[in-house]
Amino acid sequence: MLAPYTQKTSFDLDTVLVRTGDEFKLVYFPLSGAIAFLVEMSDGRIVASTLMGSEGAVGALSVPSPSRSPVTATAYVLGAALQVPVSQLQLAYEQSDTIRRVLRLHLRTQLLQLNNAAACNAVHPVECRMARWLLEIHDHTAESGIQLTHEALAQLLGVRRTTVTLTMGRLQAAGGVLSDRRGMLDIDRRRLEKIACECYAVMRHRIKRMYDKELVAA
Repeated sequence: MLAPYTQKTSFDLDTVLVRTGDEFKLVYFPLSGAIAFLVEMSDGRIVASTLMGSEGAVGALSVPSPSRSPVTATAYVLGAALQVPVSQLQLAYEQSDTIRRVLRLHLRTQLLQLNNAAACNAVHPVECRMARWLLEIHDHTAESGIQLTHEALAQLLGVRRTTVTLTMGRLQAAGGVLSDRRGMLDIDRRRLEKIACECYAVMRHRIKRMYDKELVAA
């Protein structure tokens, strides 16, 4: 049904898939890499609300109800995705129970991640949150190291770059980050998992359980 309209595309680090206010023309289903959803505040600061990998879809909200993007979707980890025109996916959504189930699953996953990020930002210390983000990004990269700037970490954490530098120093002292070389981070996953807040393990478990249940139902 969708095969003739589906195209594989790759995206580099910092590739913008859609900007705030743009009309959705394509829906992206990541195969690898990770996309950050960025919100621009009135004072010009940019904050990441969540990170989306192969468990989700960029633009899925526009399928059941046509809309413009409330965020800017930017690649934080290079990778690839399947892109489908919104118009074709809307037709398939109306005709196929399977496609409706898959898109609803993606939307539930996104809502779960957004709710968890809001709660995590409210109650957990910045060191624990940075460890969580580093682990999540590492989950989506094929390399042993993480290519990530302090500016990107500031957006993920909602803090100033000076706070990122200080927090990175504490993670290095604890052995969670082994080196910080101009945007390339080497990490010790075992130690970072001990530092990270509970959200990292909880979210991995919840998303896996959601997908396992849906696959069984299919």
